[in-house]
Amino acid sequence: MYKYEFDSDTGGILLTNSDEKMPKEPRPVFAEEMNILGFNRRWHYDNQNDIPYLWAVAGNYFYRAKLIAVVKGGSLYEKPTLEFVEEDGLPEGETILPIDIAAMSKKNFELMENLRQATIKRIFNYWTRMKKRLDCFHVAFSGGKDSIVLLDLVKHALPKSAFIVVFGDTRMEFPDTYKIVDLVEKQCKDEGIEFYRAASHLLPEDSWKIFGPPSTVLRWCCSVHKAAPQTLKIREILGKTDYVGVDFVGVRAAESVKRADYEVENVGMKQRGQHSQNTILEWGSAEIWQYIFMYGLPINETYKKGNSRAGCLLCPMSSGRANFFRRNAYPDEVDKFADLIKENITDEDIISYIDNGGWNNRKNGRDLKNPLTNYSEEISNDYLYITVTNPKTNWLEWFKTAIGFPFPYAVEESIESGNKTVTAKVKTVYDKTPAMRIFKSVFHKAAACVGCGVCESNCRQGAISFKDGFHIDKKKCIHCLQCHEIDRGCLLYHAIVLPLEGEMSLKQNLNTFAGHAPKPEWFREFFYNTETFMQKNTLGSKQFDFFKRFLYDAEFVDKKTKIPTEFTALIKKIGWESPTAWGLIYINLVYNNPQIRWYVDNLPLNRSIDRAVIEEKLKMEEVKGQGLTTIPGAYKRLCETPLGTSLHFGTTTSDGKNLATLTRTKARVDDGRVILYALYKLAEAADWYQFNLTRMMNNEASAGVSPTKIFGIDKEEMEQWLNGLSTKYPQFINASFTHDLEKISLFSDKTSQDVLKLFDS
Repeated sequence: MYKYEFDSDTGGILLTNSDEKMPKEPRPVFAEEMNILGFNRRWHYDNQNDIPYLWAVAGNYFYRAKLIAVVKGGSLYEKPTLEFVEEDGLPEGETILPIDIAAMSKKNFELMENLRQATIKRIFNYWTRMKKRLDCFHVAFSGGKDSIVLLDLVKHALPKSAFIVVFGDTRMEFPDTYKIVDLVEKQCKDEGIEFYRAASHLLPEDSWKIFGPPSTVLRWCCSVHKAAPQTLKIREILGKTDYVGVDFVGVRAAESVKRADYEVENVGMKQRGQHSQNTILEWGSAEIWQYIFMYGLPINETYKKGNSRAGCLLCPMSSGRANFFRRNAYPDEVDKFADLIKENITDEDIISYIDNGGWNNRKNGRDLKNPLTNYSEEISNDYLYITVTNPKTNWLEWFKTAIGFPFPYAVEESIESGNKTVTAKVKTVYDKTPAMRIFKSVFHKAAACVGCGVCESNCRQGAISFKDGFHIDKKKCIHCLQCHEIDRGCLLYHAIVLPLEGEMSLKQNLNTFAGHAPKPEWFREFFYNTETFMQKNTLGSKQFDFFKRFLYDAEFVDKKTKIPTEFTALIKKIGWESPTAWGLIYINLVYNNPQIRWYVDNLPLNRSIDRAVIEEKLKMEEVKGQGLTTIPGAYKRLCETPLGTSLHFGTTTSDGKNLATLTRTKARVDDGRVILYALYKLAEAADWYQFNLTRMMNNEASAGVSPTKIFGIDKEEMEQWLNGLSTKYPQFINASFTHDLEKISLFSDKTSQDVLKLFDS
């Protein structure tokens, strides 16, 4: 909202009205964190934790507007290194004074009061506009700094009886968070505000054993321990399964690239049919902390211990440094979950597996000691056989959720030696049809379901019940299929299933460039001398061999004839250095080059990944020896080609000559026809011509790759692209988003090559 700068007079933050892009978010630093890192080895300060002394921005520590120290490295088991700034820093032996909170608050009062009043007015106006349309207004409270401020703003905006407060208790929160929750709960009750706690019936120590450790890909924990329990709790409070309510949520745009694209008001982002109001979306952490200090709000003590966020004790989304501070503050509690990783993972070097992020990157049940083994698929004589041994739930109950299937099938049950087996038989010709996803989902649920509550919370009709045994009320079910709109139909199946035959093919020949990834000048030579390049060029023999692989995979050169393709001519016409051209090239590479596909499938968006973590990920794919060096090096070099410089598909940092960190970034898309090309590539690979946006964004089990995944596009932006494409190219696509219904239709008589012809028009 406001720009900030450090104030040398007060030691605090000075807010200013400016449209200038904000720097990274600041946080206050207290004596306890300073002691942990070793500031007391160099400077004097009172050992009190009521008032902060410094500000930290990422790993940089500022005192009175002066950078005095930088912290580097750190992991769960390794303390970060503190480096003092020698030049222009603070002389050794000086006394560090606490921030003058009163003076800082006085300087910022006018801007903060304007922001406060504007936000309160926004909340009140929203409530006035929506109160007759909604069943419930609730503040999603977490015990962190943002929710503390959010709740205070809502308290000042609305009557105390107009809303409730719900704390989503994962039972994995920091101990200091529970102290804040207890305090706020008492305050709310004293003020006549209803305060509730929502928690899963599964204890975390049980769910980590059942699901395996969560990861950046397998984030079952958020659904099982936070979202589903809150929804079920509000239904219980209201006595209404199909309630329509609004969450006041404390997310902020400055927290992440993804959240930067959020809107203040939205419908269906958190849960189908439910509203969200991101009340403090435009606030930065500078305003949050200023508000807390100015109005004397309680501070979660975890922030004073070096933790920049108040969250779960061990989170796969956290950095190594963040994990250090968590474990340093709560060693026994964190070690309990680290021990659960050790108990459930097969990796021989388990400490390295944990410390280097191997557990964060788990994609299935392959590393688990107890993966899902009672589900299998086999193809024989043009038939697909799905077999479930000793199913956890009755497949016939799940069949009630589907209207029917537009293909013939047979299901048989048998019992042998006390083991029950269910076998479904379907012709393979139907395997990639949209209805087959639901059909398989039924048996995924039958094989794995333990009643985690997610399907139950997705069902607004209250048709799914696990009380007194699993049952689906056929009279209540409206066949909305929301219980199947989960990864592979079942979070547990998705988290612990072993890779099925064919799913591991990408790891073959993953090292496609073997130390000879393309250089920018090679492309320049190819496009300037296209007709003669394959016969005469300046590349060395090995360089040419591996560049040929790139040219084939990018579909620049026909592999059989060795002649440049029409696609190459099109790229030259568009402008071979343009983002549009490289968007099309990137799509081809994702489908043809295992190393590029692995990059898209395995690296999280907008997260800096250390080389050691990349190597750990590659080891999980059974990459060994030289490949552990050349594959990361290839990504570094690709980022230096127009893939990186024009399309912005990734950035790197170097440790001298070698790759130090790699970040997969949101790619630049300037032309909707690039998206349309990716959609038709997806349709051709997965045989998807009719689907919804939710399914497209969760297509891990598909042979194709969603354009949202390729380019890092979120749901809202993708909806905008689809609407625009439907208007401009109705002969290729029809997309509609009305009344919470999503429908995307492509035309099976069109192909991806037809899309490329649009560039000639």
